[in-house]
Amino acid sequence: MRRKRIGATALVTGVLAVTGLAFAPAALAVAPGTATITADCGSFGGGEATLTATQDGTAATITVNSSAITAPIALGEDSISSTLTLVKASGGTTSFTGTENPAMAAGDPVQVGPLSGTVASGDSLEAFGGSLQMTVFGITITCTATGPQSPGPFVFE
Repeated sequence: MRRKRIGATALVTGVLAVTGLAFAPAALAVAPGTATITADCGSFGGGEATLTATQDGTAATITVNSSAITAPIALGEDSISSTLTLVKASGGTTSFTGTENPAMAAGDPVQVGPLSGTVASGDSLEAFGGSLQMTVFGITITCTATGPQSPGPFVFE
């Protein structure tokens, strides 16, 4: 009789574990997680930039870092209003916005984000054809990719 109780307990525990896995939220991921572009920011310079994407359901963020594009003056934390517009493979665009940035001294590499946006499962987003607009002290700086991002577009689950 004792063996039956242990066996039944193990069976119930196993069923509960499998049920828990069935109802656990699926981990979503964007691939690739990081891509590079070459950006042209007009009279403010240009060069290589890295885009890092994350996804949590329909919420997504992208952070932009560039050692080639530098702050022209010292900038306080969260002082840059940014909009990153990416082109959808299916047509249209998706925008990521925010005012997140670290404090930067003049000449420091530019970093903005995480910038927040909404995505749908299967969205394929590319920087080429879109833009990054950064507004600092009322001056808008627009950067555009000079070619497709590498290794390819962000594809969201």
